Amino acid sequence: MKARDAVDTEAVLWSRESGGWRLDLRGDWRGRSQPLAPAPAPGPVAGEAVRVRCGEPGAWIQDRDAAPRLWALLAPLRRTGALIDLAALPDALRGPLELALPAPGSAIEPVPEHVDAGGIAARLRAGWEDALQTAAFLGEVMLSLSRLLRGKAVMRASDYFRQLDLVGPMSLPIVSLTCFLIGLMLAYMGGAQLERIGAQSFIADVVTVGMVRELAGLMTGVILAGRVGAAFAAQLGSMRANEEIDALRALGIDPIDYLVLPRLLAMLTMAPLLIAYAALVGVLAGLPPVVGIYGVPALEYLHKSEQVLTWTHLWIGLFKGTMYIGLVALAGCREGLHAGRDAQSVGAATTTAVVKGLLWIVVAASASTVFFQRLGL
Repeated sequence: MKARDAVDTEAVLWSRESGGWRLDLRGDWRGRSQPLAPAPAPGPVAGEAVRVRCGEPGAWIQDRDAAPRLWALLAPLRRTGALIDLAALPDALRGPLELALPAPGSAIEPVPEHVDAGGIAARLRAGWEDALQTAAFLGEVMLSLSRLLRGKAVMRASDYFRQLDLVGPMSLPIVSLTCFLIGLMLAYMGGAQLERIGAQSFIADVVTVGMVRELAGLMTGVILAGRVGAAFAAQLGSMRANEEIDALRALGIDPIDYLVLPRLLAMLTMAPLLIAYAALVGVLAGLPPVVGIYGVPALEYLHKSEQVLTWTHLWIGLFKGTMYIGLVALAGCREGLHAGRDAQSVGAATTTAVVKGLLWIVVAASASTVFFQRLGL
């Protein structure tokens, strides 16, 4: 028994090499019950490669427990951000492992203090690679749009109209509720401050300019990031996991033309209509507190709203809101097309699409506000 245990501990051999670690699979695994020897401490850290090699696979590849045992050994390393290289394994073993292993960096455990520098470097490297992938994706979208203008893009009209329904009519209830509450709150809080100086009649100016120029587009973009952007990422991520996108490429169909363009164009088409509707709901939502609490006549409020609303405020609000919604569509499609091939990766891509969409909206809102203010608009 002791001799057998000694052999079991030699089923795998860990060794250091340039750029990471090497894991050699040795001996005959059939009939063994001992767990595989884990990596010595300190083991592989985020960004380090773990190259899996096997000398004589014929003896242990027949063991049906080989893949699960390897998965139990490699999955914790993959979650810490280590780069698992399975290229040297036989196809019968490499395929199941690539599908079953979690996404790199998922459920990352706390990194020990002595590898903080390596962890930071790996995160910076991952962030740079993500930025390059995003830039490449935006370039592919621009090329796809140019093909569409030349009439050479492979895009079905039925997909476009289906996305129009998802983005527009099906989003109206949540847009209405959110913008009504925002307009109500803006009128109430603005009136509380203006009442101190007896300027309740200017509540209409605050609500109208705030909703039309800034808040209607911003809130609509935030709502669509959680509702539509996440849906785009989940749909495309599931198609990638099921190898449907690979099948499109095998048929000579560009996934950007076939999948991204209908979603992006539907968002851009419905954006001005949704933003105009959201602005109207927000402005009208200011009526109850203005009339009921601050005593401003309803006709005076509507007249002041009409006076303060200019074409400059209107086109700036529509432009900014359309830009936000376009960024949400791009974030959702980008994360979906680059998701991993397992359920956990699809969920992570959906979350990342929402977070990235909101981040892009905030950055775009800040930059555009400064830009238009510098122009005096």
